[in-house]
This record gives sequence, C-alpha cells and structure tokens, in this order.
Amino acid sequence: MAIVIDPSVPVLCASRGGYADVSIARSLGRLGVPMYLVAQKGLPTPVWSSRYWAKKTRWDYSSPEEQSVAFLLDLGATLRAVHGTRAILLTTSDWVAIFIERNSHLLQKQFAFPQPVRPVIHTLLNKWEMHLLAKEHHIPTPNTAYPALRADIDEFLETSGFPIVMKRADPYFRDPTSRKMIINSRQELMDAVDRKSGHASLNVVLQEYIPGDADSVWMCNGYFAQNRDHTVTFTGKKLRQTSSMGLATLAICLPNETVATQTRRLMEGVGFRGCVGIGFRYDSRDGLYKVLDVNARVGGAFRLFAGTNEMDVVRVCYLDLTGQHVPETALQPGRKWMLEDDVVSAVRAIRSGRLSVADWIKSIRDVQELQWFAKDDPVPILMWLLEKVRGVRRRLVARFRGTVRWRRSPRC
Repeated sequence: MAIVIDPSVPVLCASRGGYADVSIARSLGRLGVPMYLVAQKGLPTPVWSSRYWAKKTRWDYSSPEEQSVAFLLDLGATLRAVHGTRAILLTTSDWVAIFIERNSHLLQKQFAFPQPVRPVIHTLLNKWEMHLLAKEHHIPTPNTAYPALRADIDEFLETSGFPIVMKRADPYFRDPTSRKMIINSRQELMDAVDRKSGHASLNVVLQEYIPGDADSVWMCNGYFAQNRDHTVTFTGKKLRQTSSMGLATLAICLPNETVATQTRRLMEGVGFRGCVGIGFRYDSRDGLYKVLDVNARVGGAFRLFAGTNEMDVVRVCYLDLTGQHVPETALQPGRKWMLEDDVVSAVRAIRSGRLSVADWIKSIRDVQELQWFAKDDPVPILMWLLEKVRGVRRRLVARFRGTVRWRRSPRC
C-alpha cells in the first residue's frame, strides 16, 4: 500500500559529510517533501548531487558555535516564510546532533526536531558516558576504561589482554588524531598515547576486543516517539564491512528480540526521543549481545530497515513530528542493503581466502537497495565513482612522486 502523507512541511538536513543524507533526501523526497541540505563547506560529496534537494547550501561547521546558530536560524526563517511552517531539522552527524542539543532552546524557534525528556544525546555519543549509562540500565557492554593517567592504562591491562580497541571518547572534542583502532601490544598502545599527549585531554576509551567477524555485529535501528504507539525498532546484522571496525557494506534484516529489547530498555530508560542506530556484538564467550556504539541520530544504514510498507525511521519521524497518522509496519526478514564499497571489501576477503567469488555473487544476489545507485536518482552513483577514480589517481601520483624522489636522492 502506498504511503499517503501531507508533504507540506519542509526538511533541512544539516550534514558534515554523512553518506546517509542522500537516503534521507530520497526517502522523503519521493513522497513530495521539500528537501533542503546544508553541507560542510569545501567537502566534495556525492550527496550534493541528488535531484531530490530543492535547494543546497554550504556552511563551515568549524565556525564559532554562535555563528552556526545564527546561520541556521536565518535559513530556518527563510524556509518558514516560504512554506508557512517550521522546517524539520535532521542530521546524520554525531557532532551536529550534539550541536543541535546544546542549542535546542534557540533552534526550536525556527525548527522542529525530536527532543529527549532531558539532554542525553551528548552523553549517549560519548563512548565512556554511554558505557556508564548501559551499565546503569543493565545492558551488557565490553570491559571499558577511560584513562587519565598511565596508571589507569596499567590497571585496565590487568583485566584485558591484547588486542584491545581504542576509540575517541567525545565526538564533540575536536581532536583529529583520535580514531578507532585495534591495538595489538603494550608498546603500540603507549606509542599511541604519546602521540596524543600534546592535547588538553587524552579523549580516548580503551575497550576489550570481542572476537568475531562482521556477522557477529547486530544493529538496531529505531525511532522513539513521545507517543509510544509511534515507536518502532528494526533489527539486522552486518554481513561485511569496510574494515574490522568499519562501516557496514552489506547487511541483512533479521529478527533478534534480545537486541530489540535491550535497545528499548536503554532508550526508554534514558528518555531518548528521535532516530537512533545502535551496534551490538555477539560475544560467543558468554552468549551476550554487548552494546558497542549508540548513534543518537539518523543511522547511516537506515534504509536497510525499510518495513513491510516501505516505512523507515525517517518517515516515521516525519509523520510523528507533523502530527500525521503513522501506519503500522513490520520488519522484512531477509531484506538486504549494500554500500557500493562492498566491492572493495569483497576483493580483500577473496585475496585473503576468506571469501570465494561464487560466495560473493551469492551474497549480493538478493540485495534490495543500494546506497548510491537509484534508477530515479542516478547522478550520486556517478559522482561517487568519479570521487573513487580521483582518489586512486591521487594515490598513484603520490606513489610515483615518492619513487622519483627516492631515485633522485644523492648517494652517501
């Protein structure tokens, strides 16, 4: 059954480069909703090229916070004058989600967006504080530490052997050196800590590594509304990913009541409202599903979880915030979604002997939706391909220049 809505309320996506923004544009744009984009200034992205954007603009999100607020309020006032109502404000970026929460008392003058019972988005996106919240609500988590001193690291290593995972703790803390990585030895860990010692804060958590391949990672995508009748949760798991801790490149919808129940317990327990994507890893050592990350905003793979009537969390959010009827929907077991980077992931797996060509072809045979390619919106996939070609060319040029420099170096 086709979804019938009143599409008169516009939507503004505030993006620092999230690839799922194009999925938001398509999901709501196909229903006739006017879609607007504010993308990071200077950041080339295929998202920009979707035909479903009514208007696009650039902004430097590294600008002083008060300037970003003023910019968005001016844009919101313009949209309100055109459409006669406040626009809905959505994001796929952790940093922007925290920014919206920090300035919600100002932004709500020109925008509508889900607001938790109390400020909790920053807490959920902070890896250490999320860990504490999970423990408080009896959600299994990996053993985690938030070291301030080397003594804290030694204490953590007494109970967690290598490998361990190092993650950035607070996404709002601007530390370009903090990235997720697997650490395999004490020396490697201390070298990483020394590289960060020049910053005001270490801003990392250390976490035990839970063994398992991509298919041990389960995802729950949900929308939590003030009216519980409008709350939905969908579950699925990864089949492949860009790296050992990277983005999903191939995923499938499957029911998992444990993951769904733990998601509802945590989100309802903290009073969260809005779209969320949560990652869990199944730990075969104790049979528990342990929460890894809480993405308290629209998740990158949310279109994987389109329900039986094509209802996804973004559409539920739109209908809920505009006071419209939210039709019932249900998980589509077996539905597959693929990020085109899966080709690279599959090639790596084939080279390492972990995957055969036949098994790869079999795994993608039933994919229902791709991230970049869409028949009704073909330009983003072309821009994505062009971006990949440029990336390969840059790497080849850099390698060639390095080779020439080495050949021309003087003899000792």
